[in-house]
Amino acid sequence: MTAPHRISRVTVFTGSADGSVPGYKSAAQRAAAELAQADIEIVYGGGKTGLMGAVADAALAVGGRVHGVMPRALVESEIVHPGLTTIEVVEDMHARKARMAKLGDAFVAFPGGAGTLEEFFEVWTWQQLGIHAKPVALLNINGFWDGLLKAIDGMIVGGFLRPQYRDSLIVESTMPKLLEQMAAWSEPEVKWAKAS
Repeated sequence: MTAPHRISRVTVFTGSADGSVPGYKSAAQRAAAELAQADIEIVYGGGKTGLMGAVADAALAVGGRVHGVMPRALVESEIVHPGLTTIEVVEDMHARKARMAKLGDAFVAFPGGAGTLEEFFEVWTWQQLGIHAKPVALLNINGFWDGLLKAIDGMIVGGFLRPQYRDSLIVESTMPKLLEQMAAWSEPEVKWAKAS
């Protein structure tokens, strides 16, 4: 039986826009508040706009801790959130992603665009390669990730992705259920593991 996976920090990937469906923002705010109320620190990109800002604001409003990681060039563009618990300035986007990956005990992609997808796929791929052994999840607000999940299923059918990696991906529509899945999560077999 697998021991519960301890989560004290969650790295959140999400959009710098609000999205066109009002439910995205309110659900993201609720999920962020639930993380904070569970005494889980949020690590994210440090921005004040869109769902990124909404997530930070909602967690801070209930006394949560929010750690931002932002490249220097974006800080100088004045899009950094001014009220974070801590803000860490790094040199570039590569350093930002590496730092966010190191800090989080788990990763959750809220609705977002190309940047969110890029961050999600990187940490999910790293999990498959054994670079980290941390849960990766999609918060599927209003079915936002349904199209992506269909594409992932197509990768399995096409022979490009092992079913075990789809099984290791946590997909839930609410944060309490997602946290339950994270606590029970177990690491999948590493893709290129040597036979013993």
